[in-house]
Amino acid sequence: MTFVASAVALHARAVSLAEIIPHSFLALLARVSIAGVFWQSGQTKVDGWMVTDSAVYLFENEYRLPLIDPWLAAHLAAAAEHFFPLLLVVGFLSRLSALALLAMTAVIQIFVYPGAWPTHGTWAVCLLVIVIRGPGVVSLDHVLGRWWHGSAVPPAMAGNRPHMR
Repeated sequence: MTFVASAVALHARAVSLAEIIPHSFLALLARVSIAGVFWQSGQTKVDGWMVTDSAVYLFENEYRLPLIDPWLAAHLAAAAEHFFPLLLVVGFLSRLSALALLAMTAVIQIFVYPGAWPTHGTWAVCLLVIVIRGPGVVSLDHVLGRWWHGSAVPPAMAGNRPHMR
């Protein structure tokens, strides 16, 4: 076998091994990983339940988002960076949460740190996997979707299933 044929065979084997990784595993990894990024960012904006003065200062002087008051922007960002990651981790309203964080990523890329496109591109890929392919079977979205469509009923909800056809 020639070197090229060996390389092609090795590549084909590697691709076939990679294809056995289930989407649900990749989606869970994407959800938890990107949730961690945004959660940690949200944590830098708060002290307990309160948005810090330093977070507001950053929105006033460094981030300078157009069309929104810096105080409001700091509070909305802190809330979003805590709320949507929690939803992603449990897999509830995953596509909506990923879409919200994707929009936030676009705002950060365009208005705040345009030079950080490699980082933001990585975030966008994780979020797009969730938006396009869904959160996978290890998610509340999957469990509730199966229950709603009648293919699986959680025992605690037996008899309370909506009748949708």
